[in-house]
Amino acid sequence: MTRAQRVLATAGVVAIGYALLFFSILPVPLLEPEAVDSILPVLPWWALVTFGAYCLGRLGWHVMTIRDCPEAYHELMSEISAAKNDLRAKGVTVD
Repeated sequence: MTRAQRVLATAGVVAIGYALLFFSILPVPLLEPEAVDSILPVLPWWALVTFGAYCLGRLGWHVMTIRDCPEAYHELMSEISAAKNDLRAKGVTVD
């Protein structure tokens, strides 16, 4: 089973479970019906905001802890200088 199939299967199970709770087909234990009626409609938005906050935090963490690659830096700088020399040979002023 591929990752996409697992994600779709999990999302389908969660959506079916949410629909069963939202339409009161399955009762929610330990909560009053008024509380369930006020919580369930906003639950998808809460999940979306939580997922967005998680993604932003993860992105920020990986940007903050990015590893330096000195070999790639030197390779890129040599390619830039080679491109500048090539352009200078063709009569273009650079820099």
